[in-house]
Parts: sequence; structure tokens; C-alpha cells
Amino acid sequence: MLFESLKIKNLKSKNRVVMAPMCQYMAVDGMANDYHFVHYVARAIGQVGIIVVEATAVEPRGRISINDLGLWDDKFIEPLSKIVKECKRYGSLIGIQLAHVGRKSRIKTEEIVAPSPLAFNDDFPTPKELTEAEIVEIVNKFGKAARRAEQAGFDFVEIHAAHGYLINEFLSPITNKRTDGYGTDRALFLKQVLGNVKKNFPNDKPVFLRVSGEEYHPKGNTQESLAELLLNVGDLYDVLHVSSGGLYDKENYEVYPGYQVEYAQKLKKLIRKPTIAVGRLENPSLANKTLIDKQADFIAIARGLLSNPHWTMYAAEQLGVNIDWPGVYERAKGICT
Repeated sequence: MLFESLKIKNLKSKNRVVMAPMCQYMAVDGMANDYHFVHYVARAIGQVGIIVVEATAVEPRGRISINDLGLWDDKFIEPLSKIVKECKRYGSLIGIQLAHVGRKSRIKTEEIVAPSPLAFNDDFPTPKELTEAEIVEIVNKFGKAARRAEQAGFDFVEIHAAHGYLINEFLSPITNKRTDGYGTDRALFLKQVLGNVKKNFPNDKPVFLRVSGEEYHPKGNTQESLAELLLNVGDLYDVLHVSSGGLYDKENYEVYPGYQVEYAQKLKKLIRKPTIAVGRLENPSLANKTLIDKQADFIAIARGLLSNPHWTMYAAEQLGVNIDWPGVYERAKGICT
């Protein structure tokens, strides 16, 4: 099943392999460069079906570091469009993850903001609580970034609502202590972001949503409570990408192959949306079994694609599936089994 195609709206992926968004910390003033071109195109040559470009900030203070990608200005469109065009040349679908990291920004020259004035830990400053007017401004910035993503030619956008970043901070009862509408309805900010993105992105192109399916905290969101929040925005996104953690710094959990699959499986059942599972799934047999068992619809590979840009071709060899390899790469078929 890992090499079966699947249609999402008007897009058809050639396989179920997703390159998970992984921050590279190689941008200069938010701008993509030759490093990013090589990084992403190499995975397209390696036959990844769907590429998700790393977390890309919708405003300067929304970055983790000064070396994050940005999409808060039209000047960022051209270098991204070159990456998109070349990745599509090799048959990959490609999207970009739009993000705001909220209280987890490490940029000392920027004002750090969050739904409530609660620091991530002692090493981070106490963030400024966003006013309702400031929240609306950020919502609009997500929409403008989505419009720029369309201009760059991306097939889809993914909204980052996981890992303790700004949208996750609004969703979680641990970090959202507001008493206004954004506190009584913790999904309101996400709903507004998705709504503005939809207004600025073609309706025939899908919107992905990445969430933390488990917050590893007794008072945090579970799959059930998160599902209740997501059901309020169900018509505003098309694919659910399920990760976990990142909300606070004292998480205690075991990492093992497929450790997050159960969260994807439960949310897939509760939400009834196409779902991406991620988390140490680089063993091709495990990745394939996850799909066969209907625990997810796509498999996201992160570290496995860092160590081997041609992981998808290797996985096909391991599973005995014949897929097209690009150009002269065909002569290497059969040596990875």
C-alpha cells in the first residue's frame, strides 16, 4: 500500500510517502537559498510522493530562530517557486507548512507573544498576551502567506497547530488561560486562521493541518478532547497530520518505532479525515503495515529521509515493488535489497 496512489481533492499522489516538515535553520533573513533547493529537490529525485516544506513563519516574530524560512513578504516567493518547479519535475506534490511559534521563539530582538503570559520554561521570556486586535492581525498574516504560497505554485499548504507553537497554545488548556472568546472556545483562533487561509488559497487545492495528538500532560489535550475541538473546523481542512508533544519541557514518554501511530489511528477514527502518521516509521515493513492496518492513509518520514534522500526507492526495493527511478538512477536498481 505504501506505493499506491491516493487522490486528495484534485491532487493525486504517486505513493503514500510524505517528507515530514523538518526545520533546517539555513535561511538568511527568511529567504530560501541554494541549500533548500538541493535539500528538497534531492528528495523529489528520490521519489517522495508528497513533500512538506519546513515550518515557514507568517511574521518575523513567528520564527523559532533567525535562520527559519519566512513568507511574510512577496520577496520570498521567487526562490520558493524555483524549488516548487523542480520538485514537480520529478513527480512530487509539494506544499509548505505555515507557522507561528508563539512563546517558543528564541529570537531575542523580537517581541514574544502568546495567548496567555506563560513562559515555556525558565530559559524563555514571559510572552506578551495577545490582544484581540493583534490576534486578528496574525490571522490575516496566515491568509496573506497562503496567497503567496499559491503564487509560488505550491500544491497545498499545511497549517502548523502542533508542538507547542502558537495555534497549539490556543488549543491547549495548559497554555490558554484567556477569559474572552478565544478562551471559552479554544478552537476559535484555529478556525479563524483556517478560514482566512481558505479565502486566500484555491478551493481545489487541499489544506493540511498538523496537530499534537497527545500533549503528555495530565491536564493537556487527549485525542478525544482534541477531536472535539477539531470537529468545529472540520470543513476548513482536508488532511490531518498527527504528531505529538512540544507543549511543555517536562514531557515523559518513550520513543520507539511507530510510537505516535496510535494517536493518528484514534484521530482518524474520531475525525474521519485522511490522516498522516509520523514518528520513527523509517522501517519500510512497519510503514507499509501501518497503512494495511488502516491506522493512517499516509506515512511521513523525517529522520529516515535526512539519512537517505532516496529512502522511497530503497523502501520499494525492500518491499519488492517496482517503481520508476529517475534517469540513470535506474542502473542502481536491485543493489539495495
